[in-house]
Amino acid sequence: MLTRPLFITVFIALLMTTFLIAAPAQDRTLAATPPMGWNSWNHFAGRVNDADVRAAADALVSSGMRDAGYIYVNIDDTWEGQRDANGVIQTNEKFPDMKALADYVHSKGMKLGIYSGPGPKTCAQYAASYGHEEQDAETYAKWGIDYLKYDLCSFRQIMREQAPHDREKQMQLMHEAYEKMHQALLKTGRPIVYSLCQYGWDDVWKWGPTVGGNLWRTTDDINDTWERMSAIGFGQMGLARYAGPGHWNDPDMLEVGNGGMTEDEYKTHMSLWAILAAPLLAGNDLSQMSPETLAILTNKEVIAVDQDRLGKQGDRASAVGQTEIWTKPLSDGALAAGLFNRDDEEHSMTLNLRDVGFPEEAKLRDLWKHEAVSASHGSYTVKVPSHGVVLLKISR
Repeated sequence: MLTRPLFITVFIALLMTTFLIAAPAQDRTLAATPPMGWNSWNHFAGRVNDADVRAAADALVSSGMRDAGYIYVNIDDTWEGQRDANGVIQTNEKFPDMKALADYVHSKGMKLGIYSGPGPKTCAQYAASYGHEEQDAETYAKWGIDYLKYDLCSFRQIMREQAPHDREKQMQLMHEAYEKMHQALLKTGRPIVYSLCQYGWDDVWKWGPTVGGNLWRTTDDINDTWERMSAIGFGQMGLARYAGPGHWNDPDMLEVGNGGMTEDEYKTHMSLWAILAAPLLAGNDLSQMSPETLAILTNKEVIAVDQDRLGKQGDRASAVGQTEIWTKPLSDGALAAGLFNRDDEEHSMTLNLRDVGFPEEAKLRDLWKHEAVSASHGSYTVKVPSHGVVLLKISR
């Protein structure tokens, strides 16, 4: 086997060290834990306006969600107007003054997010950033934007036109498009979380960090149904090694409180996203939350699993029929364990502590009931409702 000469190894190490020192600080510190906040699309879609965003910011504060960690107020598609004579993007009549809106959100102790894409048009056919990447990044920075969701959409047509029948070249073009905006964001000098939205194409989790992504969508869009949410969430197996501080797998926004699922199903949604160390971006009408919805979204013990500073994504530990156990290592040596029942009927599930690396005397806490529970002879058996979950923290 050929070995690399020592001087080359040392040179490469020094080169990498120099690069890391020279890299902008926000590359290493942004999104140290999965971003938390609210996004307008799931509830408001194309109807969102300035008043809706201000009301969402107010509700995040009054409900206690801001203090629970939800600090990003993100405007999705349809804010965009036309470009002026110099090519600078303008807002439309729904958003008369984006800088003033950013100032308002900042005054509440939160951050403002915005939306665009690498193609000529957004998904809703508004102006996107193709050919104007540096201009748009500079505009966002001047407005005070803190988060950019960058959606592939119309760039797919450019990929097909520039590289017909050549998938490898198409993927290269996509990588380059996301890197172009990454460099434009860095050039502004403003820390802006960079969210890649291209639906998991070309195993984005493998290259997302190289184009500056702080998070990247791993799937197509979620919707407010058990079938879609569970297919997405339970389909995240094997991706844990690609996530960590500053770069997260994103299985899409939360649907909690939008009315299409039961309370047990929403608890499963929240628990699974927490174990996946997923971004927690609420997508409901915050002004119309039920007490049950608020309790799910602000469960501090569940949020602590998602936001654990170790930054480890969880994965599936076992599956028997329609029941699955998923685990996530935590920074204090503890383990989060979700006992999920995907079946249409209640099931009794058993967690054997030794199977997850813990002794018989380990301590267990039910994070939805907020109470200690006890194992018997090294195992814990509990009834899990249909489409429901029991989320435990196991400590030595």
